[in-house]
Amino acid sequence: MAQQGILTHGDKPFKRDKISFILSNPFYYGYFHYSGELHEGKHEPVIAKKLFDKVQKVLKQRSKPRRKEKIPKAFTGLFHCGECGMMITAEIQKGHVCYRCTKKSKTKICNQSYTREEDLDQQLSFMIQKVFLRQDWAKQMLKMLEKDREDTAQSCFAFAQENQEKIKELKQKLQFILDSYLDQVIEREIYLEKKSEVMSQVKTLEEQNIRFEQKQNDWLEPFREWINEAANAAKIARDNDLFVKRVLASKIFGSNLVLENKKARGSAQNQWAALNPDLRSLTVVPRAGVEPA
Repeated sequence: MAQQGILTHGDKPFKRDKISFILSNPFYYGYFHYSGELHEGKHEPVIAKKLFDKVQKVLKQRSKPRRKEKIPKAFTGLFHCGECGMMITAEIQKGHVCYRCTKKSKTKICNQSYTREEDLDQQLSFMIQKVFLRQDWAKQMLKMLEKDREDTAQSCFAFAQENQEKIKELKQKLQFILDSYLDQVIEREIYLEKKSEVMSQVKTLEEQNIRFEQKQNDWLEPFREWINEAANAAKIARDNDLFVKRVLASKIFGSNLVLENKKARGSAQNQWAALNPDLRSLTVVPRAGVEPA
């Protein structure tokens, strides 16, 4: 306000509490306080009530004491302590991020010391690089997966077409039942029974088509994502983005990561366990009909 030339009668800048008082005055949006009550004024509002509310929200936030912003630690909660089983947390020690056991066990005394982040990062990177997918394997697997997608799409299309023909026949049957009822060939009770039966069959076939359309690629896309992720694992391990590395490590090792005596260890889970370093010298055998690249 002082920079805009708005000063007190003594040509001094307004104090913060006075500025807050001024900005909290409902007079600006057309109301005023009198005898402790809020009244609607007859004067023209200076600002909209919506803007006034926004200002009050900002004032309220600024009036709260600011908490010291915590710097996120990439590997917090990723490891368990190998000695007592508690979670591994992190803190700043002499300018370095260090990881340690929370030592919250009520039954065990934990003697584990700190491990610096750069040391833990190096060990985790080495562990990730042991379960990467070779690029030539990834290309072959993606090619095979694309063939599977095409085959599945053809099968689903054929199934849907067959169901559509059945639905068409059933709708013709519905029309025949209706005509028979209108021509008084069949009684109302029989008409309603047959109509309900045929409509139920139509609904079943329509839902089958919807389910097939939704689920035909349910396993293909997640598998494609995993292949690409596994092929990029070595690159992620070498990069310096610790948070991306953490996400990948969580997928590979799950809750199996342990830190003990400054050494990290863990076993890969699910499909990642198949990426054994001893198997990388083998060759992917394509399924019938898929030629090697």
